[in-house]
Amino acid sequence: MKSHTVYKTFNTKRRREFVRITDDVQQAVDEAAIAEGMALVSAMHITAGVWVNDDEPGIQADALEWLDKLAPPSWKEPANDVARQLLPDPGDYRHHRGGEDNGDAHLKNLLMHHQVIVPVTEGRLDLGPWQAIFYAEFDGQRKKRLVIKVIGE
Repeated sequence: MKSHTVYKTFNTKRRREFVRITDDVQQAVDEAAIAEGMALVSAMHITAGVWVNDDEPGIQADALEWLDKLAPPSWKEPANDVARQLLPDPGDYRHHRGGEDNGDAHLKNLLMHHQVIVPVTEGRLDLGPWQAIFYAEFDGQRKKRLVIKVIGE
């Protein structure tokens, strides 16, 4: 059994951003020189996630809109009455009492999750025809890390 670890650092231009990392993960698999196994891809911050989905801007915008409805950002006006009602009582996240403004980003991490495991078959990521791997940033514009751990034979 072999293992190989790669760390990536992101500093996104926008507060919220999806960064396609499929090629980075495949490169880690290539460096590991395994034929069969798996790749664990994990955001090392609690306000970011990792997502496997279609690389299509519409689905990314829809996902952010859906996440905003479930965990409304208090740094902007809620999208609608439902989003307003989902804000914590009395209208702001308790996390913000310590001076932060990213309470929604922590909940978005909880909803999307911080990691994925992707199978490796014959030395290639075994993804579906439309699937891609993304680093999902919910509180960016500062350095954050991601780890890729490849294990196999």
